[in-house]
Amino acid sequence: MSQDEAKRKAAVKALEYVQDGMLVGVGTGSTVAFFIDALADLRDRIAGAVSSSEQSTRQLRAAGIEVRELNDAGDLSLYVDGADECDPHKRLIKGGGAALTREKVIAEASARFVCIVDAAKCVPVLGRFPLPVEVVPMARSLVARRIVALTGGQPVWRDGVVTDNGNLIIDVHGLAITDPVALERELSLVPGVLTVGLFARRPADVVIVGGPVVQVL
Repeated sequence: MSQDEAKRKAAVKALEYVQDGMLVGVGTGSTVAFFIDALADLRDRIAGAVSSSEQSTRQLRAAGIEVRELNDAGDLSLYVDGADECDPHKRLIKGGGAALTREKVIAEASARFVCIVDAAKCVPVLGRFPLPVEVVPMARSLVARRIVALTGGQPVWRDGVVTDNGNLIIDVHGLAITDPVALERELSLVPGVLTVGLFARRPADVVIVGGPVVQVL
């Protein structure tokens, strides 16, 4: 089975968590793109969506799904998003698509966070995928130095990428994150850091792993 087909199967399975009249939080990325395609079939049964990125907003609107602002929506019942890595405790690394801040905000606002991945994203310890950190532009070098001091990892500026919030991304290579909750807290306290791509304090509630047999964790 191809990776795209595994992603599609996970995305379709996530529709089981969508209820009539629901306002659905929608993430960003290649697996979520399959979810939005599938969600289009339910557009007349849901109240709309809250989107984590301009990319997803465009796809949702093209599918005929109304996009609402989180400030107007209040708390959400469901958020569906992918991940770059997932550990056995459903803690995640996210931000490969540079939408980590809005994704973390919507996850925090949601009663249930359903994460859809293919099996390649499941790891015993987070860190094989470089950890994204969103930083305000003036703090890029400062934050990079603090990351080295705190983690021993190698920070690399994702040159040419500007987030929907107008900020920069630093990807931290060479980590083995055995305590993701503590690392998320430590890095978040560095001045200039907007968001760390660890979803550990608020992990996924459900992880759907696409493959020949779809697993629900």
